[in-house]
Order: sequence, then C-alpha cells, then structure tokens
Amino acid sequence: MTNGQVRYGAIRSAGELGRLTRAHRKQRKLTLETISGLGNLSTRFLSEFERGKETAELGKVLLALHTLGLEVVIQPRGATPARSAPTRVNQRHA
Repeated sequence: MTNGQVRYGAIRSAGELGRLTRAHRKQRKLTLETISGLGNLSTRFLSEFERGKETAELGKVLLALHTLGLEVVIQPRGATPARSAPTRVNQRHA
C-alpha cells in the first residue's frame, strides 16, 4: 500500500486482512461510521477487525467486506488469480 495505492492480493493473516480493508476504506474516503450505518455493524467491531482481531466473527467480517465492495475468492495456493464469476456453494449440502 504505497503511494496511496492499495495492493490487493493474497491474505495470510487477520492483520493483513484488516490493514488491506482499512486502506481500501480510506482510499474510498469512507469513515467507520459510514460503513457502520450501511452494514449495520458497530464501529467498535469494524475498528477491531481493521486492527486484525483474530476472533472477529466471520459473518460480520464478510458483511463488512461486502459493504466496502470487496469479496473473498478462494483458490489453491499459487494458482493464477480467478477472473471468472464466483462459484456458488449449495449451503444445504455444504
């Protein structure tokens, strides 16, 4: 995240995910309060998530990412980044 540009890519820790999320939010000039209101999430949760809290609730993390216009893509390590539409998992059989 140099020169004001956010570097997207592989995430290997809660801290990395939080830092990337914060940089993306700030680049879009959004406040924690704005995201809180849009996603019905507390500013405390968002702040802790951005600081890399390892026990952050996954559902809330995904909601925060969605609210910010980000998505999670799962692929094998070392694979070429996915460019196609996301695969949906049938939750009844997952």
